[in-house]
Amino acid sequence: MATCEVCGNDYGMTFEVHAQGAVHVFDCFSCAIHRMAPICEHCRVQIIGQGVEVEGHWFCGAHCARAEGRAGIVDRV
Repeated sequence: MATCEVCGNDYGMTFEVHAQGAVHVFDCFSCAIHRMAPICEHCRVQIIGQGVEVEGHWFCGAHCARAEGRAGIVDRV
C-alpha cells in the first residue's frame, strides 16, 4: 500500500502522477486536483479545465487574463 501525499490515507489503490520529473502519489482525483491544479492569478480558482497560460502566468480563462492586463487572449468555444 502507498500513502496519499495530500491526505495521508494509506490506501491499496493509490495512483501515481508523473509530471515535470517528479512522481506524486494520490488516493483520489480530488487530492490530485488539490495538489496539481494551477490557480488562476486573477480570481484564485483552481483551474481544472483548459485554462490560459500567458507568459508564464495561469488564468482560468481569457476574461481573467484580460482583467490582469494581458492583451489578445480569446476563449475558444
